[in-house]
Amino acid sequence: MMLYPPLSDLVEKVGSRYLLVNLISRRAREISNDAEQNGTSVDKKPVSTAIDEIYTGKIKAIDSI
Repeated sequence: MMLYPPLSDLVEKVGSRYLLVNLISRRAREISNDAEQNGTSVDKKPVSTAIDEIYTGKIKAIDSI
């Protein structure tokens, strides 16, 4: 089964698989919570939306010290 976008492309954008998973999960929770608070429904699964946002560059990982 072929995944789109490819995992290797997503990892390149973020830096590591660990950071990628954390970024996706945080953003997906944010999307889900926002929809619940606004009383709206989401068209796509929050995880899919988060992955698309990372792939298109809307969401980026930043280094925090």
